[in-house]
Amino acid sequence: MEDLISLLFLARDLAHREHLHTKSFAVHMALNSFYEQIIEDADAISEAYQGLYKLMPPIPIMGFKGPSNIIKAFEDQLKWIDNNRYKVCDKDDTAIQNLIDGAIETYASTLYKLKNLS
Repeated sequence: MEDLISLLFLARDLAHREHLHTKSFAVHMALNSFYEQIIEDADAISEAYQGLYKLMPPIPIMGFKGPSNIIKAFEDQLKWIDNNRYKVCDKDDTAIQNLIDGAIETYASTLYKLKNLS
């Protein structure tokens, strides 16, 4: 679970960095919404998990080793979430899986805006 939360923290940092760098107003606003919402998603997932199970170990600080293109980085992170969501939390734990779905929705909505509105 702590790796998932670390990934979401990294996504926030990547989005905020690109938000400050872009010349596109649409990209600027889409990334602003993303980095505000993804932290709320990470917090909700963390608190629900710890409320049902146990406190997580310290969350690692994940270094970024991916593509410099924010769209590709978010797509890669979505693949990681899809491949690991049932490893970090049991598939039958629908309350936490629904919160993970919320984070996926944040990614998907932002990818739509970045690909189609900028």
